[in-house]
Amino acid sequence: MTPTKPSDKSILVQKYGGVCLATPEKIKRAAEHVRSLVDQGNRLVVVVSAMGPTTDELTKLAHEVSHHPNQRELDMLLTAGERISMSLMSMALTDLGLSSISFTGSQAGVMTDHSYSNARIMDVRPIRVEEELSKNKVVVLAGFQGVNPESKEITTLGRGGTDTTAVAMAAKLKAKRCEIIKEVSGVCSSDPKMIPEAQGIERLSYEALSDICFWGAKVLQYRCVELAQRTQVPVVIKRWEDFQIATEVVHQLRSDSMETSEVISINSHAEVDHLEIDCAHLNEGFNVFKTHLSQFKISYPQILASNFDNGKIRLMVTGDALTLQSLRKSLEEELKIRSLGETQSTVTVTCSGLYRSEKIFDLIHMLHENGVKAHKILSQALSVTFGVPQAHRETAIKVLHSLVGRKL
Repeated sequence: MTPTKPSDKSILVQKYGGVCLATPEKIKRAAEHVRSLVDQGNRLVVVVSAMGPTTDELTKLAHEVSHHPNQRELDMLLTAGERISMSLMSMALTDLGLSSISFTGSQAGVMTDHSYSNARIMDVRPIRVEEELSKNKVVVLAGFQGVNPESKEITTLGRGGTDTTAVAMAAKLKAKRCEIIKEVSGVCSSDPKMIPEAQGIERLSYEALSDICFWGAKVLQYRCVELAQRTQVPVVIKRWEDFQIATEVVHQLRSDSMETSEVISINSHAEVDHLEIDCAHLNEGFNVFKTHLSQFKISYPQILASNFDNGKIRLMVTGDALTLQSLRKSLEEELKIRSLGETQSTVTVTCSGLYRSEKIFDLIHMLHENGVKAHKILSQALSVTFGVPQAHRETAIKVLHSLVGRKL
């Protein structure tokens, strides 16, 4: 992204998730909250997701029409969900007496690379957004989408892409902060659906949040956290129920401790596939994989780990259900790439700072004592990740969650 103008402390960028917009009543409630912020002297850019399960429903519809939906047409279809939300939100705001206008990603100047289904934002050129803000209008943007400036093709940013749209726009406008409105209580110590006693985390560093999201937390797209950190966008996550701050993201947490660190979160990827690629060296192996994805029009999965040994690359990959399903099916027609067996899971312990490496042995022992046999360990600066059988995933999460709040 190109250099930005000086900060405008009157601009707020808000992002509303799909559950928060699932019904006309919820859209009206969100609009009333926007009006209250405008009444306080703020200028608002509202970035919206598709209503409720709309994206899943449109994806299902595409696969009912076609066994292998064309990626370009699929992106065209999926962007309709956010366009519906933006129009309805703008109508609701107008009924409340606010001057409002809605824009698609391309109209708002969100420029992406050429990838379908998982495009990256290359630049933001918000000419029309800035013009309308200068007229004191509330600008409503369709998240999750952009346009490739060379081909003029519409692209989508992948699951959670509306988060990234909001952060990118806040960075370009130098907004005073980006507020992510979620139906959950901010970032939690684990998935509350699996761990009812999971606690909300009031303050997190960008680095820790990026780690948490990369290793499976669904609260934010991990790319948006990296972008916020790089562009120094202040980010808060607010609760939909009362619009209060649930989690504040800061550059660095203060600590009086020396070389000790606290366990803050346990997260997991439910489905992780292990692939093997025949090749002479690492570069050739990744080229084979890239060509294969392009040939079968499959979005890039999230690569968790890789290693090269004796003429083979082994990859750990994950992604949304559609990506993994398409990848598995494509391997039936490929000789150089193959699956290494059953799908497994990862479970990650994230700390507030650097953890002590010798503590890994204690974690392995805890898992073993509870019948969980880890088959792989991945160590990062703030976290340690265990590969476990899918059948043992829930047990591993519950066992390790008992460490939250303790030193590691």
